[in-house]
Amino acid sequence: MKLLRRRSGLAGEETVSEQTQSIPPQGAPQATARPRPLDDVHIDDLLRIVVEKGGSDLHVAVGIPPVIRVDGQLLPTNYERVDPQTSQRLIYDILTDEQIQRFETNFELDFSYSLARMSRFRVNVFRDRGNVAMAFRVIPARVPTLKELQLPAVLEELTRLPRGLILVTGPTGSGKSTTLAAMINQINNERSVHIITIEDPIEYLHSHRFSVINQREIGQDTKSFANALRAALREDPDVILVGEMRDLETMQNAVSAAETGHLVFATLHTNSAATSVERIVDSFPPGQQEQVRLQLSNNLQAILCQQLLPRANQPGR
Repeated sequence: MKLLRRRSGLAGEETVSEQTQSIPPQGAPQATARPRPLDDVHIDDLLRIVVEKGGSDLHVAVGIPPVIRVDGQLLPTNYERVDPQTSQRLIYDILTDEQIQRFETNFELDFSYSLARMSRFRVNVFRDRGNVAMAFRVIPARVPTLKELQLPAVLEELTRLPRGLILVTGPTGSGKSTTLAAMINQINNERSVHIITIEDPIEYLHSHRFSVINQREIGQDTKSFANALRAALREDPDVILVGEMRDLETMQNAVSAAETGHLVFATLHTNSAATSVERIVDSFPPGQQEQVRLQLSNNLQAILCQQLLPRANQPGR
């Protein structure tokens, strides 16, 4: 078993925004600039500000102005505070009837959204004290390479393996999806294989190069990770990417897929190689744990634990 640990920062860019200001400390004087109304603002207008200012996230919640994250810092936009009606309008304007129904049933919704000719976003809509709130994460239009991310060269070697299980782990926002996208991109540029990705939502869009790539999104193309992974084994895959191993059935199917000759990539929200193995084993009933340990010892090829660190030479991570 190979245990890998990575600490690396993704490139950031220093920006100055005319539309944003730093959040002042508690008790500090507030800015005197008159906030702009949100009556005629579309969510695309707010997303353009995020992209133009080099931001990574947009947050919309009732009681505060829309907020963007730039170089890791939250900055309020120069708009008025969001009221309940505006918050719901901003997000419902871009949802389909089916998505609205899912959100009003489950109170949470994940999907991807494209801003024409500018960027794509991973979106989470949720309930906050009875109101609609949302978070948008910028997805770069181009899939980065492993070299651009300055990842260890051994990751290229891992993408050439014919079979096995490779885990990318770390806290939320640590770049797991970006690392996986770069590894899939490496395979696509070198190998003639069939790749199936199962994501919630689809973040990076891959084009067919040397490989055939099918990308399936939870809620749109399939009902769950477990369902999609079961189906994938009947779709002649060589490489399978599981966006997140959330439940026992998904873990069982991922381990079985690796054991039956497929190269499987998956993520876990864990902070070390040891806790990643423990998380998988502990998810199984006690009577199956010894068998799972044996399966992992034979099929687990690598665990990459990563987190983003502040850049030493400029703002960002």
